Amino acid sequence: MKPIVQISLDLTNIDEALETAAIAMRAGVDWLEAGTPLILAEGLHGVRELRKTFPETPIVADLKTMDGGYLEAEMMAKAGATHVVVMARAHAETVKCVVKAGADFGVQVMGDNMVSESMVDGARWLEDLGCDFIIHHIGYDERRGIAAAGQRMPSPLDQLREVVEAVKVPVQAVGGLSLEQAIECPRYGAPLVVLGAPLTIDADAFKTADGDLESSLRLICDAVHSQEVDRD
Repeated sequence: MKPIVQISLDLTNIDEALETAAIAMRAGVDWLEAGTPLILAEGLHGVRELRKTFPETPIVADLKTMDGGYLEAEMMAKAGATHVVVMARAHAETVKCVVKAGADFGVQVMGDNMVSESMVDGARWLEDLGCDFIIHHIGYDERRGIAAAGQRMPSPLDQLREVVEAVKVPVQAVGGLSLEQAIECPRYGAPLVVLGAPLTIDADAFKTADGDLESSLRLICDAVHSQEVDRD
């Protein structure tokens, strides 16, 4: 799989999300993500507006589904999402329901291993249940809380290679990465590079970061797309 750049629209206003998405698409971003803050603020309307504006672009709905898996996936699929997210800490039956809805409505399922007791086992379990992608994820509150306690902030890169080697499906790494680290993910065997809070979106205010976002994104996309994915 060639490297793919995904921008997470972790915003709470659909107009700003659409504006940021347009900039991202001009810069060469491949996938758009309706981030959890956007889904909380705008719901299905936000996904529908993204689909209306970008009819051919893959759209990830970051639902972080924990229950009611079939209905949540169905609703987002009908709104125009091409990918939905279910959590490894959900019950196995919930993951199965999301996978079933994915098959029924033509969407792919991304399994998120955040706060799994074993990140590697969590990824493998999600793949075994039928997820099409793995999101190797260190959560926002987890990172900040650990850092506030004076301890080293955990990074997805700590176990990224292990997760990649444990599964056959594509992997993406999310959570506190610098731009340089995000760009390097294909070298770990993870082809899906996610840009968002706090990379191109301000993580605290959830507003578009200051500066020339389009030029920055274009450089990032060029750097990612020029790589080969290392899964040796």
